[in-house]
Amino acid sequence: MAPRSKVELYAAIRRDCRAGLSKRAVMRKYGVGHPTVQNALESAWPRPRKKLPPRPTRLDPYKPLVDQMLRADLDAPRKQRHTAKRVLDRLLEEHQAHDISYGMVRDYVAVRRGEIRAMAGRGPVEAFVPQSHRPGVEAEVDFGDVSVRLAGHTVVCYLFSFRLSYSGKAVHRIFASGGQEAFFEGHVHALSVLGGAPTGKVRYDNLKAAVAKVIGFARERRENERWITFREHYGLDSFYCRPGLAGAHEKGGVEGDVGYFRRNHLVPVPEVDFLAELNLLVEQWDEQEDARRIRMRPRTTGEYFAVEQPLLKPLPDKSFDTSRTFALRVDRHSRISVRTNCYSVPVRFIGRRVRAVLHANELVVYDGSAGIARHERLIAKGGERLVLDHYLEVLVRKPGALPGATALEQARAAGKFTPVHDAWWAAACKVRGDRDGTRALIDVLLLGRRIAHEHLVAGLAASLRVGALTTDAVALEARKAQEADDADTGLPEPEPRRREPTVTSLTARRLAHLPPDTRPLPSPALYDQLLGRRARGTTTASKGERMS
Repeated sequence: MAPRSKVELYAAIRRDCRAGLSKRAVMRKYGVGHPTVQNALESAWPRPRKKLPPRPTRLDPYKPLVDQMLRADLDAPRKQRHTAKRVLDRLLEEHQAHDISYGMVRDYVAVRRGEIRAMAGRGPVEAFVPQSHRPGVEAEVDFGDVSVRLAGHTVVCYLFSFRLSYSGKAVHRIFASGGQEAFFEGHVHALSVLGGAPTGKVRYDNLKAAVAKVIGFARERRENERWITFREHYGLDSFYCRPGLAGAHEKGGVEGDVGYFRRNHLVPVPEVDFLAELNLLVEQWDEQEDARRIRMRPRTTGEYFAVEQPLLKPLPDKSFDTSRTFALRVDRHSRISVRTNCYSVPVRFIGRRVRAVLHANELVVYDGSAGIARHERLIAKGGERLVLDHYLEVLVRKPGALPGATALEQARAAGKFTPVHDAWWAAACKVRGDRDGTRALIDVLLLGRRIAHEHLVAGLAASLRVGALTTDAVALEARKAQEADDADTGLPEPEPRRREPTVTSLTARRLAHLPPDTRPLPSPALYDQLLGRRARGTTTASKGERMS
């Protein structure tokens, strides 16, 4: 078999020559010349190819001029230095260099600028010093942007990452905003999962959630007062990196972790209805990462964390309240405004002051100690989240406002107001007129406060099939659908048959549950006697009238 590489060819030539084969025979055998055989006998390793001299380019005559411009930039203001385009423009204007292109200048400037700065002692080559971390001492925290298909819309959310420096164990959470509530909740979740806090420093960016002001270019920071309270509650010792790109290298572990998690678990873009569903998946992915080996480490992340976890600082018994509370007045549109966004509350609270508790991913509204509304937090600014159920009492008096209501539009988009609702509404308006048909629909929607959504839709569909467009008929069929579901859950068959609901009158249903009537039927004989007595009395009275 012929040799496949030059190394194998040299080895075969040397072997045949040692076996006594002549150089001429070796040349014929392998089809090579005398210099090749001679080189193989002199060295078992082929000589490296001679490096070709650089090919001349049309830019060569102008390179000294470009170097002169770049040297002048060493003392020029940072924002008034030559770009590749400006270098090309000067060569064209001052030296009529019409035979060169922008690509030539760009490639040369990209390499030569750094070389000139290094030769002048202005720009040393960027180097990184390897670091060692003791178990349980240091950690890093960062936020990263991620895109999510949330309820059918692509939105930008924020990935929180808390990473232990020794083991590489990271805990992640996705939030609707990157504000202080998310910053605090991410810490609380991460520390509870890790079972403790680092005993040393935790590295941070200069986030507004923690840093109120960066003082010069030093490490001194003026921290947010609420962040100071939170940090002291858990005993965290903060270390703030330098501003800008240079500071990102000081916490490169968590910077790389955010990118790794985004590429490996959030591609393709996840599609969920609520962020709570996505965070359940994130918790599962974090557990899977315990089996990962980071670079050339001999053990997995989970094995390193098993060593680190007992060395963490214990957590306080009492948790920190991470939410923000606002005292707000409900406007005449039955809304409250929180952080430039509006959320609805029931109309009976219009004009009253309520307490809004803002979390990272949701908003809860209280009247005293009673919760009156709960919303998923809006991501974009200037948005509105309205619940149709909050406006039903006023829509009973103003049914004409329902077709164009924003709450109805949002209910349709969220799947709460289904095509079955629309079909039942259209049929009711056709039979009763627009006003009475809309009021009937509102009465049906009020049933949703005590009947599950899927059962109410089943009741609407059943009543629509037979044309019984009344609230009582919908309530009856919804209850029958609920009873069928309850019965199905108790059957041993994997796929029990569900009885098709039928509409019956309420009178027949009530009579079916009454006990049988055992009383004897009345006799008409006594009734005839009473009629006879009444007829004779009437005759006597009439005679008296004639006598008078």
